[in-house]
Order: sequence, then C-alpha cells, then structure tokens
Amino acid sequence: MADTLKLMVPGKPEYVRTVRLAVSSLANKIGFDIEAIEDIKVAVSEACSNIVCHSDIDSDRLYQVACNICDDRIEILIEDEGVGFDMDMYEEPSPDQIKEGGLGVFIIRALMDEVNVRSEVGSGTRIKMVKYVTAE
Repeated sequence: MADTLKLMVPGKPEYVRTVRLAVSSLANKIGFDIEAIEDIKVAVSEACSNIVCHSDIDSDRLYQVACNICDDRIEILIEDEGVGFDMDMYEEPSPDQIKEGGLGVFIIRALMDEVNVRSEVGSGTRIKMVKYVTAE
C-alpha cells in the first residue's frame, strides 16, 4: 500500500517552489538519484505553473497536489477546477519550430515515465505523472 501526501495549494506563483521542494523531498526518500529528482522537480514546476498561469483560477482558490509514494515509483496527481482546455486542440510541438511558451505538456512527457492529461473546457485539468526508481 502506498503512502499518500496531499497538498491544497493556493493559486499563487510563490507556492510553486514549495510544491517542488515537498515533492523532491519525497522523491529523495524513495531513493531517486539527483538527476531523476531534478526531472521530477521540473515536471511538477511546469504542471503547477501551467495551473497558475493558464487555468484562470484566482489566487484565493486552491488546486490539489497528491503524491503516492510507492516502493518503486512516485505518482503525482495535480488537479485544478479552472477553465480547462480542449485536449483535441493540443498539438505536440515540432522540434524544428520550437517557440517560447506552449511546451509545458511536452516537457512533462519528456521527463516523466508516464503522463496522463485530462482536461475539459469549463471543468479543469488533471495531470497524472509517474516516475519509476531505476535499479543501479
């Protein structure tokens, strides 16, 4: 059975760092190496920053970060009740046409082992990320 840590986070940019630190501490506890911890921190930062910048939740509303701590992995679920977006409209960026912005989901998918994004206009967004501890 996995241990779970849940955080209710204000929709303010200054709390993204706090979430990063909490999740990296859990990843360290499980036994991830420094490179994997950095990947997890960047992925979590991208997901939280997307909520703060794009979900249209005001700074008084909260979003949730839940971390399931397992023997061989960390599962991170980040959910908001913001405006959401139409996943059918999402296009994977082309490497030869990289532009500033719009790379959050692409970066998260590149850094984590499993990523599932569910979003619906008017109903918010749910991002589940999984990273496995690799044997050395």
